Amino acid sequence: MADLTITLSEALTLNGTAQGSSNKMVISGVNEAERRIVTCPTSEITLITFAAAYGAGAYVAGDVRYVRITNKDDTNSVMITTIGAASTNYSIRLDPGASFLIQSDSTAATGVVDYGDITGDTLEDLTSITGIADTATVDLEMFIATA
Repeated sequence: MADLTITLSEALTLNGTAQGSSNKMVISGVNEAERRIVTCPTSEITLITFAAAYGAGAYVAGDVRYVRITNKDDTNSVMITTIGAASTNYSIRLDPGASFLIQSDSTAATGVVDYGDITGDTLEDLTSITGIADTATVDLEMFIATA
């Protein structure tokens, strides 16, 4: 097992005063990690599947500790959609260079189980994440860490 350290930093100076900050999170108990580049077309594709067993592009929902999807394109955006178990899907636009993150502290040990809900206050399991490029294909960098 290993620790995954995530550091988010902003650097901004306005009127001679630093406004940025840096935040760090350490996720313990990481046993597996995968980094890959996926070409996302202008038709929807499944990027990640969360399931009960590991498989090609599939991760055990309760074991997921960290997901990062970064749009590597310098011009075009992509729509990222998280699919919930009861169709409580939500979508975001991922602009060029932007990243989408899921972080699940290992002490919770729930991964993407009971993770999201767009319709109310009952969290549901995530089942997958899809992507669709807006104007032209984009490369997405994905990094997934699991227990």
